[in-house]
Amino acid sequence: MISVWTYVALLLTSVTSAAFDPTGNTNLVAYWGQNSYGATHTSDTANWQTNLAHYCQDDTVDVFPLAFLDVFFGIGSLPEINFANTCNDVDDAVFPGSDLANCQFMATDIQTCQAAGKIITLSMGGATGADTFTSESQAEDFADLIWDLFLGGTSNTRPFGDAVLDGIDLDIEGGGTANFAAFVNRIRTLAEGASKAYYITGAPQCPFPDANLDTVLNAVGFDAVYVQFYNNYCEVSNYNVAGDWDFSSWDNWAKTTSPNPDVKIYIGAPASSTAATNGYADASALSTILQATKATYSSFGGAMLWDISQAYANGRFDQAVKTALLGGSSAPTTSGGSTTTTKTTITSSSSVTSTTSVATNGDCAGVAAWVSTVAYVGGSQVTYNGHLWTANYWSEADVPGVLHLGPGASGDWADDGVCTTDATLIPAVASATLSAASITAHVSSTASASSVSVQAASSAAAPTVSVSSAATSSFKTASIAPTVSVSSAVDASVASAKSVIIAASADSETLSATTSAVKRSRFFKF
Repeated sequence: MISVWTYVALLLTSVTSAAFDPTGNTNLVAYWGQNSYGATHTSDTANWQTNLAHYCQDDTVDVFPLAFLDVFFGIGSLPEINFANTCNDVDDAVFPGSDLANCQFMATDIQTCQAAGKIITLSMGGATGADTFTSESQAEDFADLIWDLFLGGTSNTRPFGDAVLDGIDLDIEGGGTANFAAFVNRIRTLAEGASKAYYITGAPQCPFPDANLDTVLNAVGFDAVYVQFYNNYCEVSNYNVAGDWDFSSWDNWAKTTSPNPDVKIYIGAPASSTAATNGYADASALSTILQATKATYSSFGGAMLWDISQAYANGRFDQAVKTALLGGSSAPTTSGGSTTTTKTTITSSSSVTSTTSVATNGDCAGVAAWVSTVAYVGGSQVTYNGHLWTANYWSEADVPGVLHLGPGASGDWADDGVCTTDATLIPAVASATLSAASITAHVSSTASASSVSVQAASSAAAPTVSVSSAATSSFKTASIAPTVSVSSAVDASVASAKSVIIAASADSETLSATTSAVKRSRFFKF
């Protein structure tokens, strides 16, 4: 089943964008704006960041997020932008009564890049950004402002003049993300029916789940997620370190949790050894990682580099990365009928694996039961009262089979008929914690009553697994002694889980499933 996300305005390819393919796996993203090379090479001014159009003269980079809008609520209730040596509120003019830099001279550069098939977005946050929203209404009002200043609206204080950006990138590294879902939803609403596509992306750090963006990533649909695989234990330079590198958690999230099941996951990497505190992998090593990931995970969308100034100074590192993306094989993708995929979430000392089938021919295999607290987009499928249902449009808390006010006479849900097969193999949500004596995995799912299988494995000798759960409980707990080697599956009836396997290995290391490592920012401001 192809998600409706492929068709809504936020996910369509702009008619002016021949190079960027939001559904592809060879896209290259490079941040522009912070002159990262200049921040680390103050005397080598010849290689400092230059104007945006300079980097749009070939087909190497497909997406340029402009970094950053780093203050939400500045003087005069206007935001602030800082593009280092190119445009900022100190060296350049600002709009009266504010600290919002007037960068209208950049309009031609932005339009030149867009005409060349590039996507130009505005990245909000960064290392120094720590603004928050106090309410949903404030977040929605701010979305209206951003729409008018940078996207498809109108204002007398547009920093880029008549240039219209292609979307918003959230790089939230502090302050929290309360009410950000309302912000994203408002941008999406404003984009409905627009003459061009608008994209929503995020840049979480690689420990899963991300400490800052996790809640908003789970609440609203993103087109792409640029995971920062650097400045953390899970960085690309630790690709061969068992328990550190982990793309599979993000792949699993994309396919089982993300409101947009077609979201693409990008490998973010430093463009040179001076672009990040640590985590740099040279062109050869990174090429191997990119091609291996591309061949394994269908959610893979490409690579992200911090930043373009570092890439150019490092022998056009961006070109080497693009060459790698264009080579190698691709993971199988769904093409009609029902395709079964295996998703594995690997943490520093545990992994969660679930298998799901996506129904495309009207049966209920692999389709989760309807849940009142889940927000469904049009085209989503659920099971309810033994029937298969497809959402006609966005729906939350509206019971399938009950008419509600809205477009069409069929209500929120279309009845696809009685289930011809059982709704089995439903993925569950899982986490894990580690104590001195045992590792405990928690599994929850919205599926109807069935069974859960728990498996354990580690390097020690004696297999031991204990499973306990009340019939009415929404989760099952498996306590596994640190000495477990290999355990046979233990099945028990659980009211809310179906055919889920958890493979966990005991270890002395704290699990990243419940604790996030200390994150060091990738960003340099100049």
